[in-house]
Amino acid sequence: MPQRQSTSLPKNWPKDIIFLTTLHIPLPLTPASVQRQPTPSPTLPLVNPVPLVPNPNVRITPITTPAHPAYTQHGLFSTRALPPSSFIIFYLGTLHPSSTADPTSNYDLSLDRELDLSIDATRRGNEARFINDYRGVRPDGPNAEFRDCLVEVAVPGGGKTCERRIGVFVLGPGKAGAKSKRGRGIAKGEEIVVSYGKGFWNARKDEDGEE
Repeated sequence: MPQRQSTSLPKNWPKDIIFLTTLHIPLPLTPASVQRQPTPSPTLPLVNPVPLVPNPNVRITPITTPAHPAYTQHGLFSTRALPPSSFIIFYLGTLHPSSTADPTSNYDLSLDRELDLSIDATRRGNEARFINDYRGVRPDGPNAEFRDCLVEVAVPGGGKTCERRIGVFVLGPGKAGAKSKRGRGIAKGEEIVVSYGKGFWNARKDEDGEE
């Protein structure tokens, strides 16, 4: 599947990274690798319509606060108020078999364990690759999360099908309801942060110990 590259780059996009407008699927993989026809559900929602590119909901911003874990790097911030459970952006990169993952990559996410597929945004991706972990940023936890989702695409000869994607969503209110901290959504200008998971940090600690 040819990768599509936008002629309009987001502000602060790095010159050495290819900006994607859709999932990069190199051979021998094909779009059929991620095409499914499951029924959309709360655990596998259909994102429709597909958001604009560059995404108007977010901006890539240099981190200038010395206490921030990503100081001198970048983070992803909201440009408008985002309500709880709302879709923010797709996580785009290169589709590859999970068994071929680079253990040193900080940008590799599992898309489908059953199909052994992952997405790596190390060398090409979109704004979502700049989302930081909440640790050291928000003491009350993340305000967003990665979720599996579907997107409707046209197929040769007419008709449509669904493709698997990883989406970034605002955290829902949870059992505590709208009055809880996580039920407030994300305010305009707030950094969008997720939990990378304990496995990510344990792996990084092991690497640091080997050096």
